[in-house]
Amino acid sequence: MRQTFITFPLVLLFSVLLTGCGDDTRTAIRDATIGWITDEGKVDPETKPTELSKDFAAKITIKERWSRQVGKGTADLYLKIVPATDGTSVYVADREGGVLSLAVADGHKQWSARDENRLISAGPGLGDGAVLVGTSQGEVVARDATSGKKLWIAKVSSEVVAVPRAANGVVLVRTGDSNLFALDSRTGVEKWVYDRSVPALTLRGAGAPTLHEGVAYTGFANGRVVALRLETGSPLWDVQLAQPTGRSDLERLVDIDGEPAIKDSFAYIGGFQGKIAALNTDNGNVEWSRVMSTYDNVAVDEQRVYVTDERGVVWALNRTDGSAVWRQKDLKFRHLTAPTRFERYLVVGDFEGYLHWLDAETGEIVARLQIDKKRILTAPINMGDVLLGYSSSGRIAVFSAK
Repeated sequence: MRQTFITFPLVLLFSVLLTGCGDDTRTAIRDATIGWITDEGKVDPETKPTELSKDFAAKITIKERWSRQVGKGTADLYLKIVPATDGTSVYVADREGGVLSLAVADGHKQWSARDENRLISAGPGLGDGAVLVGTSQGEVVARDATSGKKLWIAKVSSEVVAVPRAANGVVLVRTGDSNLFALDSRTGVEKWVYDRSVPALTLRGAGAPTLHEGVAYTGFANGRVVALRLETGSPLWDVQLAQPTGRSDLERLVDIDGEPAIKDSFAYIGGFQGKIAALNTDNGNVEWSRVMSTYDNVAVDEQRVYVTDERGVVWALNRTDGSAVWRQKDLKFRHLTAPTRFERYLVVGDFEGYLHWLDAETGEIVARLQIDKKRILTAPINMGDVLLGYSSSGRIAVFSAK
């Protein structure tokens, strides 16, 4: 019996966005804490989340610096509402239109603002002195990062499904109809639009573009990765990372929902039912690739690329050729977040609100702590000498490690 496995960071076991012509969209959702769903619609007992060992002994000390509750979180919605930091402040949004600025040092509130009639679907994003959020009504709202003062509101074609990002006077915005909008970061006026056709079946959400030295790198639901000149939107290169295969729309899913990680002259990125690859940023040439399915970001350091695959196995790959250095299987099917590199460690969150700390050299789990009883949807955030965890209920906790 062939089995099809689909999962998402929010512990929805079977959650896909079916997109037809025009605005006709449907979402099919099944609760996911019991395992994966087979092609026949039955629960596979072998894919239940791995239970955590009760006699686990931590090998490092994790200290909580501060924590606080901010809004209602994202609950069970698969939205790209994630904290962002500029090193001194942490910015957080909530579904009901609120945006909050906190000090990294101690979590005290610096400013807050709210648009009562707007439903935030993505953000906050940062750049050019602004804090940016997108809405389900197809709007982008820019606020001054220092004061929270509203700068402008811009209209785009549909719901914003990825964190807006700004650099070099341009704000880039991904929408649910697979458009990429470029707006003037001072005024919100449209500069250009890059349009991609949408497959019949796609994963919910999209990865935000990575902005680097005047170029935007991003992946699309059709398995392609493109590099666009930020000022004009003209393509530098366009690469097919994964080819749709199979007879059904489900089998042909090759969404790229992660954000490219840029290191030296390469962009590292992976896709669902596709590949992990290193692409030359100058011309898009594939330096190496290996078959691996992921729906989230990868992490990169000087030597390795770190990946959480669709089954919750954490991998360390050699950055030179993609060969496996280690893999950690003790967290399988726990609906892990993307990995975050922090000091000597790799940190992931799971569906029971735990942060797991792995030794980056060996993959050994050296610490874990529960920040909430609600799931963690967002990859932990490296803020320099501290690490931030954010749960789906809206709890922020900041830690240091010894």
